[in-house]
Parts: sequence; C-alpha cells; structure tokens
Amino acid sequence: MKRLAGVAAGTRPTSEGEEPQESQAIVGLTTHEEVYRRLREQILYGGIKPGSAVTLRGLADELGVSPMPVREAVRRLIAERALLLQDNRRVLVPPMTRDTFEQILFARRALEPELAARALSKLSKKDIAAIEAVDNAIDVAMRAGDTEGYMRSNYQFHFSIYRKSEADTLVALVESIWLQFGPFMRMAYGRIGTSTIEDHHEFALAAIRTRDAKGLRSAIDADIGQGMGFIGEAVLSRAGP
Repeated sequence: MKRLAGVAAGTRPTSEGEEPQESQAIVGLTTHEEVYRRLREQILYGGIKPGSAVTLRGLADELGVSPMPVREAVRRLIAERALLLQDNRRVLVPPMTRDTFEQILFARRALEPELAARALSKLSKKDIAAIEAVDNAIDVAMRAGDTEGYMRSNYQFHFSIYRKSEADTLVALVESIWLQFGPFMRMAYGRIGTSTIEDHHEFALAAIRTRDAKGLRSAIDADIGQGMGFIGEAVLSRAGP
C-alpha cells in the first residue's frame, strides 16, 4: 500500500494571519478523508481478513500517518458496520453470521436491481462504453485468477451503473452493505477461484443496450445471487449460527 503524504502534526502557519491556519485545517481534513478512503478500500477488497484483529498503531504505521486520522477513520467505519472494536482496542471485520448474511442478501436484492433500473434511462452511449470497458477488465482478471483485480473491477461495474440512478441515499446504503460482505467475498473467491464464475454482467449489458429494465433487474439479481451464494458455500458454512 502506498504511504500517505500529509502535513505533520504541529506544523506552524507561515504568517500570523488566519488564512494559513484555515489552509492547514483543509489539508488536515483531506488527510483524514484519504486515510478513511484507503482503509475503506482495504476492507472492501479483502485487505483486512475476517478474524484478523489489527491495532490502530499498526494501521497508522502501515499508512505512514499519525494515529489521529486512523482513529477517526476507524470510528466512521465502525459506524458503517465495516469494523468492530474489541475490548483490547483492536479492530476487526465483524463475523459473518447466518442472520447477517440473510439481511445483506435481502437488502442487496431489494436495492441493487432497483438502482440499476432507475439508472437505465440516464446511461449515455459514453457511459455504456465505459461500463463495457470495465467488463472487459473483469474478463481479463477472471482469466488471470486475479482476485483483487476482479473485485475492484466488479465494484466499478456495479457502481458505474448505480450512481447514475441519481438516488444518492440508496447508493450510500448499498455502499455500506458492500463493505460488510466484501472481505468475505475475497475469502470465497480465494477458495473457489475466479475462472469458473458465470458472467451475468453480459446479460446486464445486453439489457442496458436495449433499454430493457426487466432484463436488467433480472441480470443484477442473478449476479447478486451467485456472489452471495459463494459466500454461503465457502464462508458461512464454516461460521457459527
């Protein structure tokens, strides 16, 4: 992981006026957001393995920053149910229980096909071409057995569609849900590989090209069922109730 460049704590303003102090505050906020984004990506793509507890100091050392922005990022991620704080001040990915699995599956099937259908009329030819390019990257990753590359492109494929829905509240909910199952999807793909995954994205793309909302809903739902099924088979069967 790339180390973050930021303003060191205690950096003094260059003058006695208020403007340099305001500028410093903006830089500090940017650093906090960058730390949050990088930790979020680690979780989303399985960089923090379920069951492995990490310390705030360890995360700060890995990112090359002070503990303060890490502490704030972790607090936000705990609120999003992406991390769980233990009594010993370590954090870990919350375990996947059967109840959690069923709730995630229900929420995904309720929200994601709806977002895709809402986005359909707003996708331009340029948007569709960009989504097709992402799907090609997915194919390359699948053939190469590149699990992380597959997961990154898969996320980009879905949210390139969903964000066109202009339903920001629903998109934010789905983003939070993806944080909760992403680490387990990485575990599942690590066990089953990516070369044999059925590509439901091609059906989604065909529906997008013909503006077939029903077909698009069906393709997204099938894709969700397949991915969550992998978690059920490879992860949930080994977890407690």
